[in-house]
Amino acid sequence: MTLTASYEFCRRLNARHGRSYYLATLLLPAWKRPHVHALYGFARYADEIVDSFTMTGDRARALEDLTVRVSGALAGGAPADAAGDPVIPAFTQTVRSFGIDHGDVTAFLRSMRADLTVTRYSTYDDLLEYMEGSAAVIGTMMLPVLEPLPGLAGKAREPARQLGLAFQLTNFLRDVAEDLERGRVYLPMEDLDKFGVGPADLGGAAPTPALRELLAFETRRAREHYARAEEGIDMLTPSSRPCLRAAVALYGGILDRIEAARYDVLGGRAAVPKRRRAAIFVRHLLAASAADRAERRVTVEVP
Repeated sequence: MTLTASYEFCRRLNARHGRSYYLATLLLPAWKRPHVHALYGFARYADEIVDSFTMTGDRARALEDLTVRVSGALAGGAPADAAGDPVIPAFTQTVRSFGIDHGDVTAFLRSMRADLTVTRYSTYDDLLEYMEGSAAVIGTMMLPVLEPLPGLAGKAREPARQLGLAFQLTNFLRDVAEDLERGRVYLPMEDLDKFGVGPADLGGAAPTPALRELLAFETRRAREHYARAEEGIDMLTPSSRPCLRAAVALYGGILDRIEAARYDVLGGRAAVPKRRRAAIFVRHLLAASAADRAERRVTVEVP
């Protein structure tokens, strides 16, 4: 597998499994997209290992093997086996090119390991600790590719974390029933107790009034994360802003759909309609094209 093929594999993973986010990435300058796809592709690849095997031992061994290969590749070891590691060449190239913190990679893999054994979270702080690795570090790994403005990289890190948390919590709300089928409950148990919701209620045919109240509460919490992330968009180079604004509109649109369905996340997966996704893309396309052209403009002075 060539490096080009690895980047293409990651792109296809993004296009297949992250349709809303993939649509937003099309608003980025062409040179940034492969790197965003590489980061998404690695995260999705690890997530598929955690979710796709039937025996915990097999999943644990496969994830540990991936961890060892990634660690070796990032340390400058021998190239990963092409057949077994279609995402690692692109991922490691992107990590090296942008100086992405290896600690973020370690934190992500630690949260993936938690999914093999942890099925409940007592408090929101406990869930945040898990989401630090599963979501917040995805935001901070993406940050160098999206290019903070000079002097703002440090300040932009917290909004990037918050956006990762917002996206992850949105996914948890959308996938309540699907996660329960895997034996997991990501909504904090203290919140279930507060609203009088039992884990079995998350797999019912329709939401109970108590469950609707719980989901409304968690939706407000997700919107708070989006609000904290908002200021970070203008800290990025202009060519990255339309992508982030579109991604926020698309993922925030999932919350809109959940609310419009009166928090019935059990009867079907909440999704932004294709026409709405297209309208969001078109709305930001002009700004993306203009910013890209401006950044390509170079003045050459000949003495």
